[in-house]
Amino acid sequence: MKKLLPLAALVLMGQAPPPSLVTPTSDEILAKAPAAHWIAINPDDLMVMDSAAGRMVIQLAPDFAPAHVAAIKALVRAGRFDDGRIVRVQDNYVVQWAAKPGAGQEPVSQPPDVREQRVRASPLPAEYERPIKGLSFKRLPFADAYAKAGFVAGWPAARDRKAGTVWLTHCYATVGVGRDMPPDTGDGSELYTVIGHGPRHLDRNITNVGRVIAGIEPHAALPRGTEALGFYKDEAARTRITQVRMASDMPGFARWQMLDTDSRTFADWMGSRANRTGFFVRPAGAADLCNLRVPVRETR
Repeated sequence: MKKLLPLAALVLMGQAPPPSLVTPTSDEILAKAPAAHWIAINPDDLMVMDSAAGRMVIQLAPDFAPAHVAAIKALVRAGRFDDGRIVRVQDNYVVQWAAKPGAGQEPVSQPPDVREQRVRASPLPAEYERPIKGLSFKRLPFADAYAKAGFVAGWPAARDRKAGTVWLTHCYATVGVGRDMPPDTGDGSELYTVIGHGPRHLDRNITNVGRVIAGIEPHAALPRGTEALGFYKDEAARTRITQVRMASDMPGFARWQMLDTDSRTFADWMGSRANRTGFFVRPAGAADLCNLRVPVRETR
């Protein structure tokens, strides 16, 4: 922290700091990251959704929700999401979409506590958390209001050491599974992504299955629904999903990588996010888990 004080003073006086006081920016750190510090994302874990709003690429997390991820992949390959709809956009909360309904059915249009409860043909387990055994948990060096937070193999997560469990956290771009009231857990045909401040109160109450790594912006900018919880009132307001595929079924689709959260590069990057320079004259000295979105990049 001692080096940051003269740097801030120079900025306030309108003077450029000497090279010895200039620390690398987040982008500079990533640009110099060794190839070994990037982890390839399995194309069979990339879900590609094309809608009237644009293309969204979603990374699924089978290590955290294997049953749900398998169900989602089966729905994708069966074409169930093709001609589906974005049924809900709630400001500072979520964008929610659903597979096409069966014959004579309407898309979901009501909150779970008031709509008719469904009986699932093949109920899925409540994959809200999993045993931490066998996983490497890199603890966040800053305080977290909800739990002991950190990262597991490139994913933002939290843990309960006493219970021996770990779970994916609700941060911006997290993808979860819509469901009815307990004990229903959903079946993967309704998904949502967070487009606002991380609703961490949802952690361990809904199954998180992944995160959006590209294309969230045009979907987050869709008109907000006018009904309860941001549901759209009628078909005219809903956005059409044209096609959803797995990247492994799309010849020539771009490869993606994520930064290894156990690497030195990630530690340096995290430090730079907690102590930003340049425009900033008072470094925070800390960072919220959801403000540390794990870097990803597209490769060929």
